[in-house]
Amino acid sequence: MADTESCALHLPALEDIAELLESGLKKNYADVHVKVVDCPDLTQEPFGFPVKGLCGKSRIADVGGVPYLVPTARLDKIYNTNTVAKKIDLPGAYILGAGAASHKSVGMNAEFIFSVQAESTTAAAVNGNFMASVNPADNSCLLEKYRDKYSDHDFGLLSNLYACEGKPGKVIEINVKRRTGKDNFVSCMRKSLKEHYGDKPVGMGGTFIIQNGKAKLHIMPREFSACPLNTDEDVDRWLNYYDMKAPLICQSVFVSHDPGLDLRLEHTHCFSHHGEGGHYHNDTTPDSVHYLGYFHPAEYLYRIDKPPVTHMVGRD
Repeated sequence: MADTESCALHLPALEDIAELLESGLKKNYADVHVKVVDCPDLTQEPFGFPVKGLCGKSRIADVGGVPYLVPTARLDKIYNTNTVAKKIDLPGAYILGAGAASHKSVGMNAEFIFSVQAESTTAAAVNGNFMASVNPADNSCLLEKYRDKYSDHDFGLLSNLYACEGKPGKVIEINVKRRTGKDNFVSCMRKSLKEHYGDKPVGMGGTFIIQNGKAKLHIMPREFSACPLNTDEDVDRWLNYYDMKAPLICQSVFVSHDPGLDLRLEHTHCFSHHGEGGHYHNDTTPDSVHYLGYFHPAEYLYRIDKPPVTHMVGRD
């Protein structure tokens, strides 16, 4: 796997982050409760993760990037979660986040929803990833458990990942209802941290449930674009958009400030137990939406295989 850069992230106390997030979220939601709690057992429903918690040696990894997808796809860009875990000095890490499937493995383009425990010296990997693609029969969402069809641990093009030892511990619980502003749930949190900490980058990863309402999600077409996608408008026309219903379990990673590593500042993919999933944009039912999330800050940031030529197209 290609070159890796890393840096320490600014790491405020959980209580300080919680206070800031509550203040920021109140500008965007009518009902806001943020507190530090013991992480719920994430092996239980609705999560079904292979680990119990989000704690222990937390890191964020930004792998590849949108420039490997647009304007034209670099199908040679294949990565492996076990290799990523070693690159970030955490073999056996639990990894959650958002990215793209490996075209080499699945023979098409698809959204990847990460929930995997990488292999260690004593245990095999436990792959709980989901994949969302466009159903060729009727253009609907086709959500699949990756391990039901595939045995590898690869992904392609790009991903934004939060990794940790998967241990129980203290996390930030965020419970909000009724959106009153324009920002989505993740953007509101990221901007709140950016406003306070400025150029000190704070990175967060975690999972949240859209418990009520609906959300706008996209799924990339199965086929990569034959024509170069040079603008956000080109990308927008290429994507497939859906109005998907709760409950949606969302894997999210965000960084408040880019310290010069060409980061994607936020990225969230969702899965469900009713066959819907994809890339999260925002809820579409602001009056009834209910988010419940659990997040933890990351100690370190790793940038793996940063594109040598970059742009800002398609990063929404």
